[in-house]
Amino acid sequence: MRKLFLIAIGFIGFTTVSNAQEISNNAIGLRLGDSNGYGAEISYQHALGSVNRLEIDLGWRNGNDYDGFKLTGLYQWMFPLDGNFNWYVGAGGGLGSFDGKKALDGINDTFFFAAGDIGIEYNFDIPLMLSLDFRPELGFGNDNLNNDDLDFDIALGIRYQF
Repeated sequence: MRKLFLIAIGFIGFTTVSNAQEISNNAIGLRLGDSNGYGAEISYQHALGSVNRLEIDLGWRNGNDYDGFKLTGLYQWMFPLDGNFNWYVGAGGGLGSFDGKKALDGINDTFFFAAGDIGIEYNFDIPLMLSLDFRPELGFGNDNLNNDDLDFDIALGIRYQF
């Protein structure tokens, strides 16, 4: 089993190096999804190498029922598909806070979560990138309201690359 694991890691590394495609140094924009009730997120990506990057997303909510924020950090590996298409996988986590109002009065929670990420992106010839990703999140918190469970988030990303 150990040999099979090492061979798989070696193959992925070889494929990544042999098919390396430049990614932009920075990208900023919006990640438009549910985000477990926090809505659209401000998203920033920073290249850490030719095929790796860090993504930081911040979602917040200031509504009639509750206030809150959610901060996510992901490490991603990029793989070229064809032309300007790439696919990527990532792992990371984050933290958040929730403060209920009116009907949810008294329900307050600070939580943390582990997250995975898989998606596809298209880099236009202009400095614009569109992506579609799937992010499962496993949350841990004091309340079972929205934060102590498994959540599946699908989102469309629109980012300016520089």
